[in-house]
Amino acid sequence: MAITTSEALADYEKAYKLGKKEGGIPLVLDEILKEKGITSVTGIPLGLVQIPMDQIVGTKSEGRSNAFSKGFYPTLKANSEFAHKWTELYKAHLEEGIRDPVKAYEFMNQFYIEEGNKRVSVLKYVGAVSVLGDVTRIVPPRRDDKETQIYYQFMAFYNLSQVNYIWFSQEGSFAKLQYLIGKRPDEVWTDEDKQDFSSVYSRFTAEFEANGGKKLNILPGDAFLSFLDIYDYQTLKDMTSAELKGKLVKSWDEFKLLRTEKSVELQMDPTENGEVKKSILERLIPVSVPKQRVAFLHEKTTETSAWTYAHELGRMHLEETFADQVRTVSYMNATEGNAEELLELAIAEGNNLIFTTSPPLLKASLKAAIEHPEVKILNCSLNTSHKNIRTYSARMYEAKFLMGAIAGALAENGKIGYLADYPIFGTTANINAFALGAKMVNPRAKIYLEWSSIKDRDPARIFAEQKIKFISGRDMIVPGRVNREFGLYHAAKDRPWNLAMPVWHWGVFYEKMIRNIMNGVWKYDDASADTKGLNYWWGMSAGIVDVICSHHLPIGTVRLVELLKNTISKGDFNPFSGALYSQKGLIQREDQVLSPEAIAMMDWLAENVIGCIPEMDHLVENAKPVVSLQGVIEQGEKV
Repeated sequence: MAITTSEALADYEKAYKLGKKEGGIPLVLDEILKEKGITSVTGIPLGLVQIPMDQIVGTKSEGRSNAFSKGFYPTLKANSEFAHKWTELYKAHLEEGIRDPVKAYEFMNQFYIEEGNKRVSVLKYVGAVSVLGDVTRIVPPRRDDKETQIYYQFMAFYNLSQVNYIWFSQEGSFAKLQYLIGKRPDEVWTDEDKQDFSSVYSRFTAEFEANGGKKLNILPGDAFLSFLDIYDYQTLKDMTSAELKGKLVKSWDEFKLLRTEKSVELQMDPTENGEVKKSILERLIPVSVPKQRVAFLHEKTTETSAWTYAHELGRMHLEETFADQVRTVSYMNATEGNAEELLELAIAEGNNLIFTTSPPLLKASLKAAIEHPEVKILNCSLNTSHKNIRTYSARMYEAKFLMGAIAGALAENGKIGYLADYPIFGTTANINAFALGAKMVNPRAKIYLEWSSIKDRDPARIFAEQKIKFISGRDMIVPGRVNREFGLYHAAKDRPWNLAMPVWHWGVFYEKMIRNIMNGVWKYDDASADTKGLNYWWGMSAGIVDVICSHHLPIGTVRLVELLKNTISKGDFNPFSGALYSQKGLIQREDQVLSPEAIAMMDWLAENVIGCIPEMDHLVENAKPVVSLQGVIEQGEKV
């Protein structure tokens, strides 16, 4: 498109006014490196890269940075030599297009121009999304701070995808994205993958920002990952613009939770007295409570799963306790493929309260809650940050601490086995509490950790080879299956001898939750956690968790367990108080107590644990979906 010099000057004046209004000057990379104390850097040539325009933040050296605003609009007057060159370049771009790449440096996924500042300025003015550049990456020294950790994770992701236009505020997000779009941890993206992702992410960010996303003050990448937690990648690819917009609007409360580091409210005990203060009018005029129609959605059946059996006992407890006020129903064999249909069926049949009893059902539960805000839906999982549903779990680590103390008292050689299932929130706390309990009574105790969810591994054989006789196995026995290898047991020559087992009193939890709804506590809890997701995490103090001891235990050990149980229940003792050491060093000093949030998010193993937290590609296939949602990555950083 031909353009006259006077027309080009008029456009320069417009760009100049934008620059003066914006103000500031571009950042200078040399100064940034100096401020960070980085004197020796590694430069990695990346070749020709499409540089996102909004990630260009400065220049390599000071040079002509004073000729631009911080966003690269011109700030020198129209009668300057700079303005003349800018105008000629602008005319050339409109007539022929800018083809020569700029030369730039990338540091922490932000770009600094060394040659081609005016090209960037012109392209910024005409609204270009990106500019082609010959890029050299400056790699910062590896440090433990969050920013650097995220950047190193980005570099690994970039090597696979060549994608540089998405960013996250939390560690582990790039690996999670790789998984959620259906890629193996080390799988390289094809050109088609890159094109598809660019299209999907561009559509998402456009709708997100059109709906007011910038006002939330969160990264679009964080919002995108949150959206993928609800709707899988293929579904998102197939959405029409209208569908995407509608689901974004319905998911908006989920995005709001991303504005804070602590986006989960952990309620450690039921609201005091099980009810809230009522107004005078409410006390004078009794409010009738509608009959609760409660559905339970189970991943397995009572014949195949002790976990399902325990929750079914809780459901039956509800019917016995609230015979005239509650009607319950169960839906079994809910899988990733049919959970959404079963939830829709439960809602269509009139259930106004739904409990989904395992973490793999979280995504389907969240979708249903977003589509049906009039229905109360709770998922049995820990530390998940969602506004549309509530989650619940039990502080099983309290029981595990007691069982560890029993094992430590009985294992003369100090070798104790521990079989864990999935490396998800809560499991790591259980392992470490067990290890701390064992160490408390036996300083020589070592916990040999095995995982039932690792491919091609036989924990029973490994325990036998290690001559480990005291083992913490599965927490519950499957109904109808004759097997004594559950709870804490002694692997004697003749047969396993059960010593203790943890107990979930789900009936107590469900009863308290129904009473909360009837007494108005539900609404009170909702208001108290207005800007956070609410997670009920009750323990021994609420009667949700307990330990049953065998009559085979020495009387002194039984008395110790009762003493510890009473002190934990009263809140006089926390298993994670005092000095704590991970496999990598000091976690907490003697005068400190680990917060509930730190316990829930625990990503380290105690120093007396022999074993590790498995990586995703080591897991069996049916474990990967739940681990992708709630998995932990071992860190164990020192204080």
